[in-house]
Amino acid sequence: MKIPERMNFIEMLKPGGPEVMRLGTGPVPQPGDDEVLIRVLAAGVNYPDVLQRMGVYPLPRGVSPVIGLDVAGEVAAVGRTVKSVKPGEMVCALTNGGGYAQYCAAPSPQCLPWPEGYDAIRAAALPETYFTVWANLFQIGRLTRGESVLVHGGAGGIGITAIQLAREFGCRVFATEGSREKCGACVKFGADAAINYRETDFAEAIGGLVGDRGIDVVLDIVGAPNTQRNLGCLAMDGRLVQISVMQGSMVEIDLMHVMSHRRVITGSMMRPRTTAEKGRIASELHESVWPVLDAGRCGPVIHKVFPLAEAGEAHRLMESGMHIGKIVLEVAD
Repeated sequence: MKIPERMNFIEMLKPGGPEVMRLGTGPVPQPGDDEVLIRVLAAGVNYPDVLQRMGVYPLPRGVSPVIGLDVAGEVAAVGRTVKSVKPGEMVCALTNGGGYAQYCAAPSPQCLPWPEGYDAIRAAALPETYFTVWANLFQIGRLTRGESVLVHGGAGGIGITAIQLAREFGCRVFATEGSREKCGACVKFGADAAINYRETDFAEAIGGLVGDRGIDVVLDIVGAPNTQRNLGCLAMDGRLVQISVMQGSMVEIDLMHVMSHRRVITGSMMRPRTTAEKGRIASELHESVWPVLDAGRCGPVIHKVFPLAEAGEAHRLMESGMHIGKIVLEVAD
């Protein structure tokens, strides 16, 4: 494959609204020793992308300032020490940045093959979402067969993935959303019940659904306003896993209540993790989840596809909260 010297990418003029992004041109990145260079065919849009655009998502040292955390495309070149993939292979990758572009460099351990029957759009919808759900729900949250889970924001990319995988692996699943349409989507994709938080107190509703037993794991994206009620929903030895704090991170809690019920408050961020850590997540996904995707189950739900040049419109849709599932950018050759 002949690799050009320059490429199109989405540049950000300054932190701000969607209008600060525009299509620009720049040099094609060079892969490091343990990296692959991917000719990007599609790139996923994620909420951390919005935060980065707004200037409130600090970047780890040494990563590309170009927005974009997951891509799918063709391996164009590999670094000196890469053995796991070869030029010409079709991969999706959790990047460390740089996804909104025609070419992107990504660490080779963070690359995975396209599942059976997938195209670039569906493959690009996988990495950030599936890495996040697997790491937080199954590794950190230790969700196991026969347990129950409450997923907040169940109709988003993360939420639908969490619902589908928890159901696939034998768990009872509940979700919250802010409209009847989105609650219906949660049930469609595997939730036993979905609670409209605009109409009902979710903690009271969960109590009516599971009784005194409580929920084993709560996966939360909201933050402070939900914390007390999340803890109140938990079973003995229950785990609250925080993966975002969209409505605030500061909260006061009663530690005696946490101690007496042996409850765990935990969470994580994906981007600051090391390549080795992300590589271990990728390995577990390949072993446990990719066979499920190959069989046609638990796949991503695509809400809308935008051309790369309309990344700003994709961000506007994400910020509106009107989407169900994943938003993807298609990158023209």
